[in-house]
Amino acid sequence: MDFFISSAYAQDAGGQSGGGMELIFMLVMFALIFYFMIYRPQAKRVKQHKELMGALSKGDEVLTQGGLVGKITKVSDEQDFLVIALTDELEVTIQKGSVTSVLPKGTMKSL
Repeated sequence: MDFFISSAYAQDAGGQSGGGMELIFMLVMFALIFYFMIYRPQAKRVKQHKELMGALSKGDEVLTQGGLVGKITKVSDEQDFLVIALTDELEVTIQKGSVTSVLPKGTMKSL
């Protein structure tokens, strides 16, 4: 019966070294990849958006997350709201956080 099943012999584990060091190196590499590919770019985008919201002023033409294009007519600093004019007769109140970008002057006239 011994010829059907080959005998398994345990190898001496004392000769292996550095298994823990390889694991630590791999974890450090994953942490670096996570930092440079996910965390750092996202933190940079958040910082740029905060700077954009802080620099909004009356007369700026903006694009909102909903796709609305308008000119800022009133800025409320204490409540973080803006009033934007979509047309001469129509004004909308929005949160500052919903502003995606500031458009160049004259964009509304070219639309």
